[in-house]
Amino acid sequence: MGVVILIVMAVGVAAMLTRKLPTAFALVLLGVVIALVAGAPLTGKESVLDTVLQEGAPMLASTMIAVLLGSWLGKLLDETGIAGTIVRKIVEFGGDRPTVVALGVLAVSALIGTVTGSAPAAMLAGIIGIPAMVAVGIPKVTAAGTILMGIAVGVPFELPIWQFFSTALDLPIPTVRGFMIKLFPLALVAAVAFVLIESRRRGIEHTWALKAAVDKRRSRRERLGDAPWYALLTPVVPLILALGFELAIIPSLLAGVLYALVTTTRPREMNKRLLRTLYGGFEVAAPPIALFIAIGILLAAVKLPGAIEALEPLVKAVSPQNPVLFVLVFTLLVPLCLYRGPLNVYGLGAGIAGVLIAAGIYPAVAVLGLAASYNQVFGVSDPTSTQTVWSAQYAGVGPQQVMVRTLPYVWAVALGGFCVTAATYL
Repeated sequence: MGVVILIVMAVGVAAMLTRKLPTAFALVLLGVVIALVAGAPLTGKESVLDTVLQEGAPMLASTMIAVLLGSWLGKLLDETGIAGTIVRKIVEFGGDRPTVVALGVLAVSALIGTVTGSAPAAMLAGIIGIPAMVAVGIPKVTAAGTILMGIAVGVPFELPIWQFFSTALDLPIPTVRGFMIKLFPLALVAAVAFVLIESRRRGIEHTWALKAAVDKRRSRRERLGDAPWYALLTPVVPLILALGFELAIIPSLLAGVLYALVTTTRPREMNKRLLRTLYGGFEVAAPPIALFIAIGILLAAVKLPGAIEALEPLVKAVSPQNPVLFVLVFTLLVPLCLYRGPLNVYGLGAGIAGVLIAAGIYPAVAVLGLAASYNQVFGVSDPTSTQTVWSAQYAGVGPQQVMVRTLPYVWAVALGGFCVTAATYL
């Protein structure tokens, strides 16, 4: 039975890779089929309809709310001009020094990455940042990669990610926060190394006119105006509350929304702006929310007693217990989180993580180390991820070019994460 479930998973991966089915649809079908193969009844206790679908769909509800609030805050950063002002100030400070401009945009991307991820974060930092970098001579691929590497620096402090790992892996937020703090310096060193090495690797390239980029920034400034200096603190407000004061994630994000609104909006305009940006946040959050519903269904399926009993001996046989082998094997498997592969935590990887925990093969915190480390790779180098596609296309290059250039750096981050996991939790 375990072999049959693995075959079903392989078919699901193939369907996602070949784009025969959208990822969310494929995960739902996988969950239902795995439950049926595992011998689950249609209704009742540990069943397909009542357990997998009914209980699985809202399993990650807290994560969905956090994603919505993060998207809402992201829309506010855009509409109020906070994000644009931060990027402009950094670019103006860098002047015509390519490396300084790139490091500044990297810092802004990291800051925005703590608020919201995926394509919205790339757009907030990249709409101005990418033309500015290319205008001062940063190669196009490096400019796109800088945005992505910067977002990856912010991901360890992205509150919706904390909520996702906490709920999916059944871990307390302080445990998730503790590992993410350990992962942050690895991501930071890799990102700075990327900018310093890649910006000099091919020399200066003047491919876009500086005047065009400057005119674009000026027209946007005239339209939006610079946000007040105190409003620029908005991205760090939720982080300070959640990290410094250990406030719960959803109230921290709500505080960020209110701070952005109060510091940028006249009282008579608040109601309209709140509703407008909230509805815009729903549009941005809809795809990840659909994915989290599907992931919840898949997690409910692989945690069924029949599925655990069938998969435990197979997974245990191929899962290294020695810390050195643990690091070596999972480092070699890094490419399997690309192209929506089986180790992508926002796909089948979530199901595999559930099996590893439910079968007792690794402690949940070790699985957190694996999932978070692979997520650093996926979020930067996967040519199918929305932020990678947007950044590459906006810079005028192919997603595969960005993958080739960034993969060595994020692979090193994953290696570091595995080493920390093996040394701390195994």
